[in-house]
Amino acid sequence: MRDILGYARVSTGDQDVAGQTMRLEQAGAIKVFTDVKSGKSMDRPGLAELLAYARAGDTLAVVRLDRLGRSLAELLETVKMLRARQVELLSLEEKIDTSSAAGELIFHVFGAIAHFERRLISERTKDGVAAARAKGKRPGRQPLDMKKVEAAIKLIMADVSPAEAARQLGLGRSTVYREMRRLGISRPA
Repeated sequence: MRDILGYARVSTGDQDVAGQTMRLEQAGAIKVFTDVKSGKSMDRPGLAELLAYARAGDTLAVVRLDRLGRSLAELLETVKMLRARQVELLSLEEKIDTSSAAGELIFHVFGAIAHFERRLISERTKDGVAAARAKGKRPGRQPLDMKKVEAAIKLIMADVSPAEAARQLGLGRSTVYREMRRLGISRPA
């Protein structure tokens, strides 16, 4: 018999996982793993602990899909990893259960939508670049103004800090430091 393992996540310490935990236990979760981490962070020790604990045939349950992944692509990658471990996914809010044929179909549809979205973005980017070129613009990073770099090096040699030289000439600090390294110049003492 398979076990249901709950996963609850909140973004900040001000929030509480108690509501999610209660719903997961009501859904039959024998154990609930938690994280207090922003959705931006992929470092989720509670999820890692759940995955280490889970056995083939178990089900990972969440209250809502957004607790498991920030984006559709991230969520699909997680489900793919779960499938490889023979762990199913159950989302209470969306009523998705990948152990059923209908739940699996929904995830295939999500995957197709994510693929379509990636293709649209790619096509729009190509169209935008072509339109910019047609107007005579050069998309992408502009060439480095070597006169500004030479002026920055002169300022640095005159005991101006690299950061100040960059600010005065409208260059990035990292650009000035990179050019100093490339030219083998160290800041005078």
